[in-house]
Amino acid sequence: MSLLNRVKSLPNGFVWGGATAAYQVEGSTKVAGKGKTMWDDYLKAQGRFSPDPASDFYNRYPEDIALSKKYGLNSIRVSIAWTRIFPKGYGEPNQEGVAYYHRLFKECLDRGLEPYVSLHHFDSPQTLFEDGDWLNRKNIDYFVDYAEFCFKEFTEVKNWFTINELISLAYSQYIQGNFPPNHHFDVTSGIQAQHNELVAHARVVNLYKKLGLPGRIGLIHVIQPIYPIDNAPENVHAAKLQDAFMNKFLLDGTFLGYYSDDTMESINEILRLNDAHLEIEDGDLDILAEAAPQNDFFGMNYYQNQFIKAYHGESTNSFNGTGEKGTSSFKFKGVGEAVKKEGIPTTDWDWNIYPEGLYDSLKRVSQDYPNCKTIYITENGLGLKEEKPAEGEVLEDDKRIDYIDQHIEAILKARDEGVDVQGYFVWSLQDQFSWANGYNKRYGLFFIDFETQKRYIKKSALWFKELADTMK
Repeated sequence: MSLLNRVKSLPNGFVWGGATAAYQVEGSTKVAGKGKTMWDDYLKAQGRFSPDPASDFYNRYPEDIALSKKYGLNSIRVSIAWTRIFPKGYGEPNQEGVAYYHRLFKECLDRGLEPYVSLHHFDSPQTLFEDGDWLNRKNIDYFVDYAEFCFKEFTEVKNWFTINELISLAYSQYIQGNFPPNHHFDVTSGIQAQHNELVAHARVVNLYKKLGLPGRIGLIHVIQPIYPIDNAPENVHAAKLQDAFMNKFLLDGTFLGYYSDDTMESINEILRLNDAHLEIEDGDLDILAEAAPQNDFFGMNYYQNQFIKAYHGESTNSFNGTGEKGTSSFKFKGVGEAVKKEGIPTTDWDWNIYPEGLYDSLKRVSQDYPNCKTIYITENGLGLKEEKPAEGEVLEDDKRIDYIDQHIEAILKARDEGVDVQGYFVWSLQDQFSWANGYNKRYGLFFIDFETQKRYIKKSALWFKELADTMK
C-alpha cells in the first residue's frame, strides 16, 4: 500500500507541521532591544558565519506562514528568543520583543496554523552563559521566571515545550566541542548540564500545572538509538554505556522522575573512567518525581542512529561541519567508538540514514516509560547541499522526499502497534542558519536565497502538501 493511502488512516487532528528555531531563522539579532546570546560574539570572533539575516523570519514571517498554509501544513514549531524578552536573561521585559511574538502568534492563528512554542532552543543569554550557563544553578531560577512570564503573557499559546534537545546542547558544548564554550570530553560538565536542564524543565512543568493553565506542556529530546556493531560482549556493553549517556539518563529523569539503578550503573562507570562526577542536590529528585507524570506530551526529534564498538584509548573526535563526507570521527574513552555499518547509507555530514531507528525509539519510549503520553515527532528531515533553481522552476529534492517517506512509514508502523504518535514536524520549514554548519546544510521545504531572501519551492513541499491533503 502506498504511503498516501496509509496516511488516510490517520486521525483528522493529526499534526502536519514545519519546524523552525528563533536564532536559526529570525535574523535581526541587534534590533528592537534584543540582547546577545551565547552565539553572537562567538560567531563574530570565528568570522565564518553570521546569524544575520538568516531567513529574515523576523520580518518575513507572514510570507513563510502563508507558504506553510498553502502547502498543507496545519501547525508550526517556533521558539521564543529568551533575549528578545529579557535581554540579559532577567530583569524588566523588553516590550518590543513581547509585541513581536504576539504578532507572530496572531499571524499563525489567523492563518489556521497552531503554534507549538519552545522556550529554549540552543540560545542562552550571553550574560548567563558567561556565568556558567546550565552549570550554574541560578540559571534555573532565571529560566523559571522567564517561563512564568511567557505563560502569563502569551495566553494565545496552548502548546509549550520547555527546552529543545537537552543532550545536544550539553553534548555539543562539553563533549563534542562544536558549540561554545567548545570543551572536548569535559564529562563532568556534560552530565551535570543534562541533570540541571532536567531540573529546570521539571520546575517549569510543576509551575505550569500549579498555574492551572488550559494548555499543554512537555519537552523535546533528540533520540539517537545506539546499536552495537556486532554481538561481541564488549561491543554490546559499549552500546549500553553510550545509550545511557545519550538517551536513558534523560528519559529516566523526564518520565520516571528518577535515574534507575541500571542507568546509574552505566553513568557511574563512565564517570569513573573519565575522572568525572555528578552532583544531585537535595530536593532535585523530588522535583523530577513531581513533574514526571505531568508532562502532557513528548517531542521526539530523530535524525540518525549510532553503531558503536568498544574503545579504550583516549577520547578524541572530529566534527564534520562542512559536508565533506567521511571527515567525522568519535571515540569516547572507556565508552565506545562510533563506526559505520556496511549497507547503511549516510549523508554528506556522515549521519546514518536508518528509519528503523525511529521505529525502535518510538516503541522503546512507549513501552519503557508509561508516563510518556502523546508523542509528536518534532524534528525529522534531511540536510542537503542544494543550488538555487532557475526562475519558475521547482528544486528537485527526491532524496529528501525518500528520506521523509521512509521515516513516516516507520511512524505509521509504530502507530499500528499502539504507539500514540499524533504529529510530524519536518525539519525544517525553510532553509535556515544551521549552527556550526552555517548555511551550506539545507533542510527546508522552501529554498532560500540568503542574499535576496527570495523563497523558492522544492519538490518536497509539493509532495508534503499531497500527503497532508489526503487527510482532508
